[in-house]
Amino acid sequence: MASLSRSASLGLSRSFSLIGTTLSLLALSRSRQALADLDARALEDIGIDATQAKREATRPVWDVPCNWLK
Repeated sequence: MASLSRSASLGLSRSFSLIGTTLSLLALSRSRQALADLDARALEDIGIDATQAKREATRPVWDVPCNWLK
């Protein structure tokens, strides 16, 4: 009986992890889209130019920041 409850809790943990990962990827996609929509003055305020912003905004959603992989 203990293995059944352990298995059930493990499955629940994995589904929460999948939901969390999906939400994080959606947020990353929205952030990149917002970056693409910034004008030159806003980009200057955050210290990047239009080329850098475009490069970041066009990265695929699975190309996540390095600190996410640690």
